Amino acid sequence: MLRDMTRSKVIQTWFAAVVLVVVAGIAFGASVTIGTGAMLLALSLVPPAIVLLLWPGVQPPTAGEVIRGVDRRS
Repeated sequence: MLRDMTRSKVIQTWFAAVVLVVVAGIAFGASVTIGTGAMLLALSLVPPAIVLLLWPGVQPPTAGEVIRGVDRRS
């Protein structure tokens, strides 16, 4: 299941979860000050930024794969 997850799907899921938490907080009547709102915004943007920076990209072929002609597109 996780092999099919792309970077954009992970970030979309994260933002959907953040929106659900905000909506639930509003529905339950939580009061949010400007300082608390700024902190929540910052904390909701940090994990997607980390995902973007650390997500593995396309790995270059190894010497053995180049010699043997392994097709990596599958």
